[in-house]
Amino acid sequence: MVSAKKRIWGWFFFDWASQPYNTLLLTFVFGPYFAEVAKSYYLTQGLSAEAAGAQAQAFWGYGQTISGVMIALLAPVLGAIADGSGRRMIWIWVFSAFYVIGSWGLWYLTPDMPDLTMAMVFFGLGLIGMEFATIFTNSLMPSLAEHEEMGKISGSGFAFGYLGGIISLIIMLLLLAESGVTGKTLIGLDPVLGLDAGSREGTRAVGPFTALWYIIFMVPFFLWVRETPGTGTGQPVKAALADLGRLLKTLPSRQSLFAYLMSSMFYRDSLNALYGFGGVYASGVLGWSVTQIGIFGIIGAISASLATWIGGKLDAARGPKPVIVMSVWVLIVVCAVIVGMSREQIFGIPFAEGSGAPDVIMYLCGILIGAAGGTVQAASRTMMVFHTTPERATEAFGLFALSGKATSFIAPFAIAVASDISGSQRIGVAPLIGLFLIGLILLIWVKPNGERAV
Repeated sequence: MVSAKKRIWGWFFFDWASQPYNTLLLTFVFGPYFAEVAKSYYLTQGLSAEAAGAQAQAFWGYGQTISGVMIALLAPVLGAIADGSGRRMIWIWVFSAFYVIGSWGLWYLTPDMPDLTMAMVFFGLGLIGMEFATIFTNSLMPSLAEHEEMGKISGSGFAFGYLGGIISLIIMLLLLAESGVTGKTLIGLDPVLGLDAGSREGTRAVGPFTALWYIIFMVPFFLWVRETPGTGTGQPVKAALADLGRLLKTLPSRQSLFAYLMSSMFYRDSLNALYGFGGVYASGVLGWSVTQIGIFGIIGAISASLATWIGGKLDAARGPKPVIVMSVWVLIVVCAVIVGMSREQIFGIPFAEGSGAPDVIMYLCGILIGAAGGTVQAASRTMMVFHTTPERATEAFGLFALSGKATSFIAPFAIAVASDISGSQRIGVAPLIGLFLIGLILLIWVKPNGERAV
């Protein structure tokens, strides 16, 4: 018999195991490497350096758009099916396989003859696996403890996950990811295991490394986490889907839930886009190397881990809504700085030639992105628990994923189009400010305690 405490820790280990997909692949190692490779490819096609960077960012955006559409369409349907059967663990196994295969396949993006489309297919497969596995693990959350403990559990889980992201990123930077200029890792070593720096094998190893990390650290989850008997609705597939249809029709009458799903649709997708394009921006606009971006990632992840742990306590004491509002305002300020800054100036005020000020400002932005991004995600998960029951948790988190992905293809698409039209990576980030503001406005109609009895 697994104790309640061990079950919670097993649930925490999913965050630890899966965080490297966001930390290593989406943001700080593979994303910038993809940008480097794609930019070099477009330079050989005769584009200018700025246009090549914008085109690389656009390609990255269009690829994530496709994955986002698939997740948005399937998430609530799979949630309804899983709630009908009461079985969630089997789906976690299935999508874990997607995660592992997709991340491992990123090894094959070589710098000399890059197959950008193949890389985006593998990346999308792994992203779909990570997102769907997250839906089903989140749906187990209401059965872990009482409502009063949800904020603390959610915040601690995210903090633990960010700690895993920090450690995995440090390992990558110290032992594997090489600079494209020197061929050495952050501490001046050749990539370990005899990997060839010339063909960027150290950096490309981020794919297999992420897959192996997940395989190893999901063991506690599968050993300690058990589904609570009787939490399914017992409906057959057809009835579950019909019930989902009725739920969608009644959403406008459930003001708090509807407003919350619409709000999170905008602010969480903007955050995901900020994560997905932050490293690409730093590479293209500031000229940072993969190792510099990795250091940026470590700083951001440390601040995320600390802030999320603190935010979980604030969430438990004051509720998730104030935490969400505060975090979104911080992210809006960060986006404004990113749009207004280049290597030469910030908001029209020039930097001294060769100044390190842009780098310092970007590092500060990384601290704020990590802190605000971590707290808003943890508090958002708590707020969703406040709007559902254990019996319908997977369906609810399927809708939560839908709200998180319904504009996840719009945010990258908006960045891609803005980058294409303007020819500027900086201007390409501007649409995120508007999406964050829409999310804030919609929060006005969200009840602090959701739909639970007070």
